[in-house]
Amino acid sequence: MTKRELVAKVQAEFPGYRASDIAFAVYRMFDAMKEALARGERIDVRDFGAFLVKNRRARRARNPKTAVTLDLQERRVPFFKVGKELKERVAGRRDV
Repeated sequence: MTKRELVAKVQAEFPGYRASDIAFAVYRMFDAMKEALARGERIDVRDFGAFLVKNRRARRARNPKTAVTLDLQERRVPFFKVGKELKERVAGRRDV
């Protein structure tokens, strides 16, 4: 599902609101999440999961195609940890 499809789905559930207002809210929510992750903050969404930033240590890597060895620097990467309820729903063990 894209952000545009998400806006359309929310619009279908709340027809009293203008599509532009819903789009503004959805896009602003994602912007706020990106800003929080850039600051290294954790975002917990109950029954869904958690977005966090993990630190990856510096390491030596090898390109398997060319066999060239590279030194990768330490870096921060976004990570999503799925919540228990979402995991059960996806597995089909819980009613929707």
